[in-house]
Amino acid sequence: MSYAIEVTNLRKSFGNHEVVKGIDLHVKKGELFALLGPNGAGKTTTIHMLSTLLAPDGGTALIAGCDTVKNAKVVRKKISLTGQFAALDEGLTGLQNLILIGRLFGYSSREARTKASELLQTFGLADAMDRTVENYSGGMRRRLDIAASVLTQPELIFLDEPTTGLDPLSRQQVWEVVRTLLKSGTTVLLTTQYLEEADQLADRIAVIDKGVIIAEGTPEQLKASVGGKTLSIRVTEYKNKEQVRALIAESLQLPLFSDQDDPHVFRIPVKEASLANQAIGMLLANDVSIEHFSLSDPSLEEVFLALTHGEKKEVFS
Repeated sequence: MSYAIEVTNLRKSFGNHEVVKGIDLHVKKGELFALLGPNGAGKTTTIHMLSTLLAPDGGTALIAGCDTVKNAKVVRKKISLTGQFAALDEGLTGLQNLILIGRLFGYSSREARTKASELLQTFGLADAMDRTVENYSGGMRRRLDIAASVLTQPELIFLDEPTTGLDPLSRQQVWEVVRTLLKSGTTVLLTTQYLEEADQLADRIAVIDKGVIIAEGTPEQLKASVGGKTLSIRVTEYKNKEQVRALIAESLQLPLFSDQDDPHVFRIPVKEASLANQAIGMLLANDVSIEHFSLSDPSLEEVFLALTHGEKKEVFS
């Protein structure tokens, strides 16, 4: 098996606080691997060690077979890191930004312009190449930032929350850019605050919590590990919220999560369909007005909540 990333017993502490506690990771070449975790889980620290920004206190990390400590300079030539904020010159055009980066990496003027033009076309920015970046939308900036990151054709790119703050359409556009990278054979390590994003893009996912990898697998494998179904209920009145919580959580001893976007909606993981029947029956018997309900397979968000004991809403950094 050929790996882009091989991590063995990687550890990092800050003072007396151990942030990363001996994790192991193996990322195959050409796949998109998502690293998910709550705030303070050790996710960002791990990425900083893998990208040579931090030296580990113990263990080893290999990028394309090169040790991130012993061969840091070689590793840096093989990777690219795109952070949460676009690293672009606002006063330059899209084309000028990419040419500048190409020239800094040693390309001739002609080579830099050719590569820049190709990337702008690939990432759907050709029509805006002569517009200054200060006039780009958030989604356009992110696409240009990723284009800048892959101009040198890295073997591995780290995408740290690439769609944070973007509207749904811009997020979809960035997803297409990421899929284009994967088609070209680039390996991608992704962190994201949007679990749907990981579900849509990732070949495999690792969940890190309190410095330890607590689960790993494909999105389908992680969903199957939770088992059962999810009962979604939408009540007609917001005042029913506490009543629903008391009946479900206290009387039936079932976990219950509020929907992030709609306070009228509750999601209840159930191991058996009979428990869903009990929950609906109990709510109706106690005069809770239900607008609609459905029973479905668990989402990746519910898997995350189950694994981290519900320590999520705005959980990523």
